[in-house]
Amino acid sequence: MTSDGMYDARGTHATPVPRPASPRGDAAAGARPVPLPPRPARAPGTAPGTDGEAFLAWLRTPRPKAAPGVWRFGHVPRPAQEPETVPTRQLLSGAVIAFLVGWLLWSLLWNDYLGGWWVVPLELFLPDAWVYTGDRFGNAVVWNTYYTAIALGIMVTVGRLGRWGEVWRRFVAPRLKRPAPAAPPPPPDEDPAQWPKLRAAGAGAAADRLVADARAGLMRDIDVARIARAWRSVRSGNSPLAAFTEAVVRDGATACPHPSGDRDLPARAARHDLATAQVRIGTTVDDPRNPYAYRGTGLALGPDLIGTSLLAVGPAGSGKTGTVVWPLAESLCLQALAGRAAVVVVGAAGAGLGPGDDYDVVVRVGHPDSVYDLDLYGGTSDPDEAAGMLAEALVGDLVDPHIGGDHRRSTTVLAQLLGPFHAVNGRFPAVPELRALLDGAPGPLGALRTALQQAGQDVMLRELDARERQAGHPGDPGAVLADRIALLDRPAFAAFFDTSGRSTPFSLRALDHPVRVRIDLPERGHADASRILARLVLAQFTASAAVREDRSLFACLVLDDATGTVTPEAVRRLQRLRSANAGVVMTLRTLDDAPRPLRTPLLGAVGCRMALSGLTPWDGQDFAEVWGKEWTEARDVTDRQIIAETPAGKAVHVLRRVITGHAPTARAVTVRQVERERWSASELAHAVPPGHAVLSLTDVRGEHAPPLLVDLRG
Repeated sequence: MTSDGMYDARGTHATPVPRPASPRGDAAAGARPVPLPPRPARAPGTAPGTDGEAFLAWLRTPRPKAAPGVWRFGHVPRPAQEPETVPTRQLLSGAVIAFLVGWLLWSLLWNDYLGGWWVVPLELFLPDAWVYTGDRFGNAVVWNTYYTAIALGIMVTVGRLGRWGEVWRRFVAPRLKRPAPAAPPPPPDEDPAQWPKLRAAGAGAAADRLVADARAGLMRDIDVARIARAWRSVRSGNSPLAAFTEAVVRDGATACPHPSGDRDLPARAARHDLATAQVRIGTTVDDPRNPYAYRGTGLALGPDLIGTSLLAVGPAGSGKTGTVVWPLAESLCLQALAGRAAVVVVGAAGAGLGPGDDYDVVVRVGHPDSVYDLDLYGGTSDPDEAAGMLAEALVGDLVDPHIGGDHRRSTTVLAQLLGPFHAVNGRFPAVPELRALLDGAPGPLGALRTALQQAGQDVMLRELDARERQAGHPGDPGAVLADRIALLDRPAFAAFFDTSGRSTPFSLRALDHPVRVRIDLPERGHADASRILARLVLAQFTASAAVREDRSLFACLVLDDATGTVTPEAVRRLQRLRSANAGVVMTLRTLDDAPRPLRTPLLGAVGCRMALSGLTPWDGQDFAEVWGKEWTEARDVTDRQIIAETPAGKAVHVLRRVITGHAPTARAVTVRQVERERWSASELAHAVPPGHAVLSLTDVRGEHAPPLLVDLRG
């Protein structure tokens, strides 16, 4: 078990100790050999116990149900409301003063400074023969018992007044507390290490094989997640029970493998718990602005939260990529290896989104060594669908930025060209061919017309005629489309976006499979082309995620920099992803990277919103508005000067002023309920420390967490 709660399946290896040389050289060759020391039980530096024991401890660690965002691995729930805690100085001083008061009272009673009234109950309720007997031993027993009872009564009274019980619980009991013994294993029908669900369904042989592999240290956390995913497929009726049982009995922990054959990533940079599909990104700060139940707990994200999409806003250097994007991408890659998710990560080349070995497909647009190409049309054969996605990519940022704006005219123009071209060629045009058609060059259009006439495509001829009539008219979007597609018709992209079948294009139609994809955009020197490609991938992802046949697979798109991708159509499609078991993670340096009319709809479309340190006040104002207000208790303290009327009082006031340096005052406290912003724009801009963020969460079931101050470095 590693320190972050993840199981490490690397077996220990002990290096044999070489035989020591004989001090007598060859003369001692026939002497009795020196025995070797015993083989170490574990490698140096590893924790005691075998790999199997460590794995079983990880598997049996409790993961109680918790509020959204709480790291559930070994979580100990806290009360919803903060208990009233007396400050340490006040608690200890009160306990000492109570003890001194009790001691003074007992001394006064014992030395008869208060009279003898306190022994009257003894004389009233006991016979004189008991109280005034001649037996010295009997008198000592009666009177000492009474004295002890009085002393105990005084002690109990002053102990309650001085809170001695709380002093014991806070300062003494923790130092006397012995370490709790190891919890016994749960009963077999509740022990996850015994796979009770498999046994209850008749797959006892498979459960026995998995138990044996776990005890032998051959199983990893990702194996548990992968086999559990396969078992859910069996329970849903998509896979036969006999085939599952046979595979597990034959292969054990390696059964039901990912198509790549990988059982883990080469390295893990974040803390993961694959049993709950969570990745820990930080610790909730022990701050009065955070709910008490969240303070000091680990904060984690998973598909249940990312399914509502996440927007992180923070300036460059605030930690968006290293503390948010990369941990989430790594977690989704692990989920993909477990057969639970499909992930597409988009960012600039060298942005720190993980090594290429973590992915199945790496598309390096504009790089001559890239093995994979990017499908410009999203793998569809429908001209209208392809035209809609391409129009969103090319001119989605030029349409009316209000939420009702669209690009229908641009979609129509592209459909009028893509449909006829596909009808005669069986494919969509490459970038140079599409640019020539949008420019209205007579040669390509004439050749296309001739081919349509020869094929008898009268319907497509009408489409082409309509395009030629509209070309050159005022307001025709063809010229703008031609200018935008020209950004992709550059020498650096000459080997990309091929439609002839000579390359290996990647299509987002592959989201039906647990695929791991990274797309590197050519940010340097081709910033405008990178934004077009980012919008294209976003449009293709939202379109493909909505038409998947198997929605039990969580699909996620991670946009490391979403500048230029926020369009009215993108905001509308984001709102539909939750029902498709998909989500988008996007980051912005500032909300100014999105059109002003779309900022509020964007914040409303995503369920998880993160404001990192260094935010500007005007960005903070948008977050403050979307997070709303709450009722809170306000305390108004008023100091009123006390006027003394007697000479003695004036003398006391003069003495108090000399000692304290302040005039005697009387404090009045007024408590009232007021409605205030959860986080104001000023607090978001100036009160969030470096390496921290304010994060609000909403899961796919509708449960939500208020804005939380999170330490992303913890």
